[in-house]
Amino acid sequence: MSDITVAGRYAVALFQIAKEQNLINQLEEELRIVHEVFTKDTELLNFLAHPKMTGDAKREVMKNAFAGISPSVQNTVMLMVERHRTAEVAPMAAEFIELANEENSVADATVYTVNPLTEAEAEAVSSAFAAKIGKRNLRITNITDSTIIGGMKLQIGNRIYDGTISGKLDRLSKQLLG
Repeated sequence: MSDITVAGRYAVALFQIAKEQNLINQLEEELRIVHEVFTKDTELLNFLAHPKMTGDAKREVMKNAFAGISPSVQNTVMLMVERHRTAEVAPMAAEFIELANEENSVADATVYTVNPLTEAEAEAVSSAFAAKIGKRNLRITNITDSTIIGGMKLQIGNRIYDGTISGKLDRLSKQLLG
């Protein structure tokens, strides 16, 4: 069985619980934290993967690490760890976030600009591009990048809208040489 299938099953089950309890947005925020922990905290991952660590020790660490999150998320993560599916926790969280985004008609977008976007600029970008992809709203992450010279580059999923000066110069260069 592939990781996506296993992660997807856990995500769908948790999503159904969240929908029944009307907690989709809360669990999504909690799972963003879980996703970040399980993708960036190598010390925790090494601890959980260590063969000499007992189940009780792992449970104690997990309870302490995720004490502030809802019981549904805690229990799901704990169950996955107990069943030696630690590698699937981050994909499960990502899958849940995708399900929540679909439910709320939201898409995650990364915007690359020379200077940080103001709140009004972020809202304008969200309004303009959300309609293009058939969503109600965009959740924007702004990354400043001085190499783009000016303009902005927007990435939504696997789509990239490049309106940067450096992107235009690259395309012009390829046109002239090709």
